[in-house]
Amino acid sequence: MDPLQITESLTLNYSESIIETLADFADSFLISDPSLSGHPIVFASQTFLSMSGYSKQEVVGRNGRMFQGPRTDRRSVMEIREAIRDERSVEISLWNYKKDGSGYWVWFHLCPVVFEGSVVHFLAVVMPIGRKLKTRGVVFGFGGCREEELGCRGESLMVDSFEDTDNRGLEAEESRGASDLEKQKATNTAKSILSILNYYRKHTNRVGCGKICSSTCIAPLTSSLNISFGRIKQSFVLTDPSLPDMPIVYASDTFLNLTGYSRHEVLGRNCRFLNGPGTDVEALQEIKDSIQAQQACKVRMLNYRKDGSSFWNLLHMSPVRNATGKIAYYVGVQINENSKDVHGLSPEMRQLSAVAAVKVAVRSLSAGPGPSSRSSLS
Repeated sequence: MDPLQITESLTLNYSESIIETLADFADSFLISDPSLSGHPIVFASQTFLSMSGYSKQEVVGRNGRMFQGPRTDRRSVMEIREAIRDERSVEISLWNYKKDGSGYWVWFHLCPVVFEGSVVHFLAVVMPIGRKLKTRGVVFGFGGCREEELGCRGESLMVDSFEDTDNRGLEAEESRGASDLEKQKATNTAKSILSILNYYRKHTNRVGCGKICSSTCIAPLTSSLNISFGRIKQSFVLTDPSLPDMPIVYASDTFLNLTGYSRHEVLGRNCRFLNGPGTDVEALQEIKDSIQAQQACKVRMLNYRKDGSSFWNLLHMSPVRNATGKIAYYVGVQINENSKDVHGLSPEMRQLSAVAAVKVAVRSLSAGPGPSSRSSLS
């Protein structure tokens, strides 16, 4: 994981001083970002690191599943994952592991950081249960929730954060419940963190825009869409035709690697920044015509990276409709003509696969229960 992406996950959403402020907390907590590939931890407090035995370098950039082990109850993990998908809170007893392999019961309180209807980060408060661990309340920060707007709804979202992908945790020993005092302490700890995040959110120069911000304020996508898109290992961007100049609202990690730009340099901009002196005007007109006709198109065009180097881009662009049939986005899948697929798939097959995955994610979200990720999906 790019260290710059980890840092910008916090500084672009709040303010430059948020990291120093969070470091002053004596509680144990982690903050994670669902918009980044793999839903990584982007901040780990010193108290958490001391309790778990891990170093900052061993935790930041990794998914929260690293704290699971053989006796972690799969049913508990699934309950957390479902709560994340539904963007609601969850409180549960959970068997976690330290770096040295020793396990312990915790009271797990997870809630989303929600601003203007969208999840920005996740915050998890973890309170060690029992007499063996005399440590103070722990906050597994997978993002915080806003206190005023979120009201610390406790809407824990830990989707892929605790994914039991290797099926290690089949059954754990009998669950140990937390006392009312421990539960209340975990709740109070979360509220304190949320208050700070809410304060710095309101006092940042990027009010209301978060990590997706430019001259036009763009609402962030939901965590469900970000997580679904993050699983698509192709270079692609999503643009919103309902906004002025049709800006990019999502860019995949592979696209950033291909072009050399960082996420904050891409989001909110029109795709024309990839063009240069050698870009074919006819190809650009073909793209424009297909958008006006609300149809897909394929073109071969010369594009430019941030460092000025050029590459032949095999571009496949297609409208993405929501469950009602309305065009919510346009997806553009880019393939470097000189690149080779490790699985031997043709460029066309790779593009069609990515386009199909994007369309399924958008349609599923807009057709499902609960609030949509954006007004355009309504």
